[in-house]
Amino acid sequence: MGRFGDGSPAPFLAVDRDAGTFEVRPELLVDTFLPDCDPEVQAQAADHLVRQSVQVIGQPARAAAWQQVPSTYLVCAQDRGTPPRLQREFARRVGSVVELDAGHHPFLSQPAAVRDLLLSL
Repeated sequence: MGRFGDGSPAPFLAVDRDAGTFEVRPELLVDTFLPDCDPEVQAQAADHLVRQSVQVIGQPARAAAWQQVPSTYLVCAQDRGTPPRLQREFARRVGSVVELDAGHHPFLSQPAAVRDLLLSL
């Protein structure tokens, strides 16, 4: 399941290996992915949880635009889903890195900061 650690599934994921799917454990959604979001955003996000194919995190990408297109990586310094140390490692591959004091979904918790970043590119 992905390359985010020792190969075991992240503790915030419920994996169904027989079905080949996973989902975020609903009881861990807010603490892991949305701690810096407003309560109404947190509640709405819970309504949108769906199972996903394990292939989305286990299958290597065959093409990546950042290899040919100037790219910026937004490191979310308070992310509890994808540790910032791993984000910084991933970010070494791109041309520009911006760090924001945000959780996993800055477009939900700090939309103005994300907007300003996009407009500055």
